[in-house]
Amino acid sequence: MQPIAGRRSARPSLAFILILGLAAGCAQLPAPDGAARLEPLPVPADGGRAQYERADEAARRVGTRAPASDDEAPTDPADENFWNQLAVRFAFAECPEGSPAATWAIWYAERPDYLDRVLDRARPWLHDIATELEQRELPGELVLLPIVESAYNPFAYSHGQAAGTWQFLAATGREYGLDINPFYDGRRDTWSATRAALDYLTVLVERFDGDWNLALAAYNGGQGRVHRAIQRNQARGRSTEWHALTLPRETLAYVPKVNGLGCLFREPEAFGIELPEVPNEPLINIVELPGQADIVRLAVDNRLDIAEVAVLNAGLNGHLTPPAGPHRIVVPAGQAVHVNDLPDMRRSPAAQASRQVTIRRGDTLSTLARRHGTTVSALREMNGLNGDRIVAGQQLKVAGNPALHTDPAYAEHYAELARLQRQLVPAPALVHRVAPGESLWTIARQHRVTIAQLQSWNNLRGTVIRPGQRLTVRPPGR
Repeated sequence: MQPIAGRRSARPSLAFILILGLAAGCAQLPAPDGAARLEPLPVPADGGRAQYERADEAARRVGTRAPASDDEAPTDPADENFWNQLAVRFAFAECPEGSPAATWAIWYAERPDYLDRVLDRARPWLHDIATELEQRELPGELVLLPIVESAYNPFAYSHGQAAGTWQFLAATGREYGLDINPFYDGRRDTWSATRAALDYLTVLVERFDGDWNLALAAYNGGQGRVHRAIQRNQARGRSTEWHALTLPRETLAYVPKVNGLGCLFREPEAFGIELPEVPNEPLINIVELPGQADIVRLAVDNRLDIAEVAVLNAGLNGHLTPPAGPHRIVVPAGQAVHVNDLPDMRRSPAAQASRQVTIRRGDTLSTLARRHGTTVSALREMNGLNGDRIVAGQQLKVAGNPALHTDPAYAEHYAELARLQRQLVPAPALVHRVAPGESLWTIARQHRVTIAQLQSWNNLRGTVIRPGQRLTVRPPGR
């Protein structure tokens, strides 16, 4: 990928940062406050970034591989510039001098390494999202929304339990057609979540009479909250512009971020950057499957890079696609994939054979499922379990997976997928009920997490907890 270039002398004055308060009605907006707030990547259990670097590298390979195409007549190079074509459809981004939006545009422009990293992740999806926007007659700026939401990381999981590229809460995701089950979380499936997010944004902009800033505020802070804020201002005879509403600080900063990115990508030269080249053609293909499939088997048989498959199909929790669908996978464009010879998972030996394993200290159904190539629901069904409680020393039956022992290529791909998903897929939560005498330190030690993580997951400002209190915990490997 061509890197974003450095600053030029023509870039706007950095004095903008010092005069935020001059923007009418925006004095309460926070100034840009650091990259950590803008790249909500979950932290691996070991505190490292190796797994994310591997995932980013997989996305980069997809994004830089030239799509297969037939020989065609030469086209106008201007028509092949993705960013130019996208900017033509920009509709709402405004960055008056000295405004928070202008400040955010400068903030992003001064961080070319950050934008390079985010756009590497975004690259496989940009053409697909832009095409959806064009078909729905929606503004081109919405391609940039996931930069603010998740830094285009499909595995991003917020402290508020929003997930995926578009950061859906579970209830909203289900409302807009995303399945969430032991096999799959549609919020992390960028292809499906894109369509759900654009459906949701269409509903929001219609509710707020075509005002995209109010729609963005509602996407971030909730449509009910924005509607009530409008009603309060109307009752007091005040402005109902988004910046005049009483909304959370995060929401009041969110709208300028999106506007700032819109200005930056519409006129990159004014901010001293050069956007990376992006082919104005699909970089991914959708492969329809005959039913539930083993993506490891599919990758081995079709010589697919399992890391690329994992990143493009981030909604999968394991190596099996959901029994009830969606029956499809995403692969890099130009790669032929044959699915006619895939085994029927309902009748495969892996679904019928079983063996006994002994539960070790710290094991959970989730870790067992990943370790043995099965699912939590299959473990429950095979062992007659009504819940997730298991204890060390207990014997459980697990489904066999003969390919792990008889096919070296399959075993290698399976191990790579398991490593990636163990670190990347957000862990399902459990609830810890605080017992008398327990502290955050003892609870963190018991579950092998940090006090800071417990505070983040439970919105705790300090370390005081009380007996009977219920705490959300996301132990490593779960």
